[in-house]
Amino acid sequence: MADQLIRATAAEGGIRAVGVITTRIAEEARQRHKLSYVATAALGRAMSAGLLLVSSMKRAESRVNIRIKGNGPLGGLLVDAGLDGTVRGYVENPAVELPPNELGKLDVGNAVGRDGYLYVVRDVGYGYPYSSTVELISGEIGDDITNYLATSEQTPSALIVGVFVGAEGVTAAGGILIQVLPKAARDETLVEILESRIAKLSGFTPLLQSGKTLPEIFELLLGDMGLVILPDIHMVRFHCGCSFNRVLGALKMLGEAELQDMIEKDEGAEATCHFCGEIYQASGDELAKLIDDLRAESV
Repeated sequence: MADQLIRATAAEGGIRAVGVITTRIAEEARQRHKLSYVATAALGRAMSAGLLLVSSMKRAESRVNIRIKGNGPLGGLLVDAGLDGTVRGYVENPAVELPPNELGKLDVGNAVGRDGYLYVVRDVGYGYPYSSTVELISGEIGDDITNYLATSEQTPSALIVGVFVGAEGVTAAGGILIQVLPKAARDETLVEILESRIAKLSGFTPLLQSGKTLPEIFELLLGDMGLVILPDIHMVRFHCGCSFNRVLGALKMLGEAELQDMIEKDEGAEATCHFCGEIYQASGDELAKLIDDLRAESV
């Protein structure tokens, strides 16, 4: 199934549900950044979460940044997701690998670390972005973002994300976000039923691997609660907006002396984009042209 995002409602609009499949996105990230198994799972979960969070925003240019900084060996993790369906991200130490946890699963919690912070920035495209910071509670990413939604946005939510990666690469990845809005939160019985069903799920990727589609997963959880699956299907993809011209612009900001030093010592410059791993080479002649531009601007 292609990477995609769909939305649904239930309980007469009192429940909001969003599901996303990111198998190809997670695999592209794995290849671009040469990620270990556990790093693939961590970044894949976070990219799915970013797409789920940004899906509730309204303006086309809206974006969500998720930064996780724990005390584990993975270091930091950063994801940037847009309402246009694009997402990118990286981890500081992509080669880190850990033994499976006590459940036999990839130990994302210890790789990220259980002590640290989750930072979420919502940018609607104008004015100052809205930012929030919460402490990590598990390092497992899904639990931590669920906690963020409950504490910072005060919305009872369940976010389940997963990545299955083996020797052949990523074969299943994605997630689901269910939020109980104020009009339904007053119905304690409905909330308890929903919590019970979510708790019984073995995870998100096992459902995908068993052949379940996103509508079928929604039906499993919300089918008897007045489920309405919205018709729009949004395609999602890994995409980075970096370019050679942007790299030249960044190099130009270093100033004439630094650029001249690069020409004399290295006969050029090399820059790597953290988000996508793309490598850009600038020749000595191109750096000299930047110096000429700086001199012309100073006249």
